[in-house]
Parts: sequence; structure tokens; C-alpha cells
Amino acid sequence: MKFQSINPYNNQVLETYTELSDTEIKEIIDKSQLSFEDWREWTFTQRASVLQKVALILKKNVEVYARTISLEMGKPISEARGEVNKCASVCDYYANKSEEFLATKHISTDAQESFVSYEPMGCILAIMPWNFPFWQVFRFAAPTLMAGNVGLLKHAANVFGSAIHIEDIFKEAGLPDGVFQNLIIHHDKVADILANPIVKAVTLTGSERAGASVAAAAGKNIKKSLLELGGSNAFVVCADANIDKATDIAVVARFMNAGQSCIAAKRFIVLEEVYDEFVEKFIAKVSLLKSGDPMAEDTKVGTLSKADFAESLKNQMESSIKMGAHLALGGQNNGAYFSPTILTDVTPNMPVFQEETFGPIAPICKVKSIEEAFKIAKDTTFGLGISVFTEDIKKAKEYIKLVPDGAFFVNDLVKSDPRLPFGGTGKSGFGRELSKEGILEFVNIKTVYIK
Repeated sequence: MKFQSINPYNNQVLETYTELSDTEIKEIIDKSQLSFEDWREWTFTQRASVLQKVALILKKNVEVYARTISLEMGKPISEARGEVNKCASVCDYYANKSEEFLATKHISTDAQESFVSYEPMGCILAIMPWNFPFWQVFRFAAPTLMAGNVGLLKHAANVFGSAIHIEDIFKEAGLPDGVFQNLIIHHDKVADILANPIVKAVTLTGSERAGASVAAAAGKNIKKSLLELGGSNAFVVCADANIDKATDIAVVARFMNAGQSCIAAKRFIVLEEVYDEFVEKFIAKVSLLKSGDPMAEDTKVGTLSKADFAESLKNQMESSIKMGAHLALGGQNNGAYFSPTILTDVTPNMPVFQEETFGPIAPICKVKSIEEAFKIAKDTTFGLGISVFTEDIKKAKEYIKLVPDGAFFVNDLVKSDPRLPFGGTGKSGFGRELSKEGILEFVNIKTVYIK
């Protein structure tokens, strides 16, 4: 099978890739096992030295990697640079913190000595998406490799160029051959790979459908899976919110990466006292966003990664308008481009509110009370995160227990940070990435009892 990487902005073919044969896949997996036996014996200091070199290579070659990201999936070049630099930060973070996170924990019991040790599992398969083609991989790779595991990457087919860059970066940094390997394969090869006894676990960032399929294959083989799936994050604006601040953040929360983010704000729920002011200021600020060539420095909204995604978004929008939503801004699409769009008079039963919208559409719903706001906010099958805007921080803390999401942000957009655990509930998946919790996902937590 051949894969083509196509620039979504101009439809030019960037590169063609040939799928690995079954024999080549087996050789790669076998090599990972041999590499694991050596890599697991490296000290934290030795592993950290490699990861610190990775961070330096990322920083040194920001322009090269950012260009590949923008060309392959349409992200504005300024955002692509930020993504590459964030990858460097997660490498530095785990280089500095992993030994502390995985230190043997001594526990007093009836034994002469008892403790918990944290040991690597082996080969971990990562199935990663196109929307953050560098960041999603590095937030998996940094803790996984520092724990002494080895990694296999099955990246999205439209960003194989990014995947090759990442493998090359690790090689240049001195990572032993076979510790991190890239798989140029179609997703139909995943089940067989998970059946291989060398592969011990899998992590996936992607759609609900992909997550269900991979989790089923992992479960069939009694292997651990970590899923970071979709989201439909609520953005709640209370009556006492600073509307200037809320609208500034709302623009970024919805339209960064052209809205193609699981943690983007996708359902705006605004108290009626400030609804008109919020809508007016939000429209004014979104109107200033410049769309265009992702490679242009002043572009704020590029294309979606594929024209099909723009068409799906259009269908969600048009169905909602037929149900009574008002098109306040935007609504145009051309190929993979979809203009920044705002819908008002939205009700919770509309597709743009019920379904995940993976693109630059902001549906706004008016509510009469904070109780109604949170009732609507948690009326979703997803549970990734929520943003709440209010000047009453004490009251905001009381709201935390009202939603079951994996993250609760006050006066800011939901975002990932290497220092904080990241993950969701419900159909947003299970398990946690980043922070100490993230590195513990793929280790054998071993109890040792000596008497």
C-alpha cells in the first residue's frame, strides 16, 4: 500500500510512502525486544542525557519541524513553532523528574523490609493523531522512554513526514537503535501487532471509534490500554465574569489549530445577564482573525487537515441552523478551509452542541442560572475538561464537584501542561498522561516483601 501526504492548503502531494511488509514489521518488533533488554539497564542519568539532547535538537531545528507540521496538516506556522518548543519542554521535564517519580517507595509492614519498585514493562505501541503531530508523540515518548520502556509509533498517515523527523531526532540524540521505531502502516495492521507477545501495552490518542477498536484488541490480548479520545468541552461564562478577558481567551480556546483539538472549547454556555455583551465582543474579536496560507506569519486560522472534515462540519452547522440556530459570523467553506464561525441562539439539542465539532465553529447557548449552566455542561458523553469564568474564586471551587470531567479550569482555557496529569472520563477515554501519573501508566508497580 502507498500513502500520500497532501498539503491541505493547495492539494499538492508532499511525499509518498510505502507500507512496511509483515516481515519488516516483525523485524522491527523483534528488534524492540532486544533493545529493551539493554535500555532498561541504563541509569536515569544516562537516559536523561539522551532526552536533554532531544530537547536541544528540537530547539535548534524549530523551523524545519514547524514547516513540516504546517505543510502536512495546515497548522499556522506560528502555532507549529510553539508545538515544537513545547515538545522540548516535556523532554526536559521528564529528564529532570523521572528518577524522583520512580524512586523505590519503602513502606512499614510486618516484614523485615517491604517496598514498592517501579519497573519498565517493555515495548509500548503508540497510535497517534495528526492534529498535534509532534506534541502527541513526545508527551508519550518522554515519560515512556525515561521509565526504561521502548516505543513503537504508528502515526496518522497524513503526517508520516513528522513521524520520520521524530525517529531521526531520537537517533541523532544517541538513543540506541530499536528503542524508538516508526511504523509506516495502515491501521488494519494494529490488531496483529497487539497480538504479538513482545508488545506489552498500547496508548492511543484519536477518535472514539478508533479508541473502542484498539481497546477491544488490547482487551482480547489482556494488555493495558490508555485512551485519550474526543471532547466537547464546555466554556461557562458566569454573570460576574470579566467579559473582556473571557472573550480574549474564548478566541484562543475555540480557534487555535482551526478548532482541531480534543480540548478546545466547543460549547459556550453564557448567563443571560452577560450574553449580549459576550456575543458582541466575541464576534468582534473573531472577525479580526486572519485566515490564509498556514506558512504566512500573520495567518491565525489555516485549513482543516482534510476537505472531508470541512464538509462534515458544514453538515453539523446547516442542520443546527435548520433547527433555529443563528449564523452570526462565518459559515463559508472551500475545500479544506472553513471560516471562523459563530452560531447564536443555540439549544442543547442541536448537532453543534450534542456532537463533537472538530473545527472552527463556536455555538453559544444562553442560560438563566448557574444551575442550568452546569446541568447543560455535563449533559454530554464526553468528559475531558471544562472552563469556568467568574470573579468569585471561592464559589468556583464549589462548582468543581458538579462536573465529572478530567480537568476543571477557572478563568483560562483547558490545556495540557507537563507538570499536571491529563486525561478524561466517559467517552473521552481513560488513563492519564503527563506529570507523575503519566509515567506510572506504563510501569510494573511491584510489591517486594522480605521476612
